[in-house]
Amino acid sequence: MAKTVQLIEESSVRVLIVDDHAIVRKGIRALLSEAGGFEVVAEADNGQAAVLRAQESQPDVILMDLLMPGMDGIEATRQIISRQPQTRILC
Repeated sequence: MAKTVQLIEESSVRVLIVDDHAIVRKGIRALLSEAGGFEVVAEADNGQAAVLRAQESQPDVILMDLLMPGMDGIEATRQIISRQPQTRILC
């Protein structure tokens, strides 16, 4: 009896991590790496950088800190969604 092996192409979720604390970004990156199925495509340490990185890297999902110096996560979310409505943002 022959067995059929079905290959499933696994695509990873492209993630942008936004937090003003480097240790938090590093921890989230480690968790996503261990979980599998995620690719961290960029990091940002403030809202202004998040808007730029989102445009450059075109992530599927953004993990957004709300309280950051300069442009906060709320304003960054508004700007990103207005330009990239398909991107999902978790605050």
